[in-house]
Amino acid sequence: MKKQIENRADVNFLVHQFYAKIRADEEIGSYFNTVIKDWDAHLEKLTDFWETNLFGVKKYKGNPLEVHNEVDSHFEGKITSNEFGIWLNYWFQTLEEHFEGENAETLKRRARKMGTFLFMSMFEHRKKMNEVYLENLN
Repeated sequence: MKKQIENRADVNFLVHQFYAKIRADEEIGSYFNTVIKDWDAHLEKLTDFWETNLFGVKKYKGNPLEVHNEVDSHFEGKITSNEFGIWLNYWFQTLEEHFEGENAETLKRRARKMGTFLFMSMFEHRKKMNEVYLENLN
């Protein structure tokens, strides 16, 4: 039986289940497994992020835009909307396997918006980096 997402323990369970799928994925797992060295700390930080996002508690400290731009630079701008689509599909799948209700639907909507926002930020960052590169050539 599926349950409502009611507290940090539920968010923690969701994050762990979700990233187990991500890490095992042949297409996008290497992006995560290459960059993330301490998975326990990363999962804790992501639990903080989603708990803050869903329940409004002030636990998450970080800058997701900056981090994702750095990761994209590390992989030389090879991250595409395809990778974000795979990520989002796993997020929806994990939510639907274990949870139901308003908070699960909220997390789907917010992940969709966040994925779009992060990808657009990476796109703009690439553009700026290309402009800087071209200026340095002249």
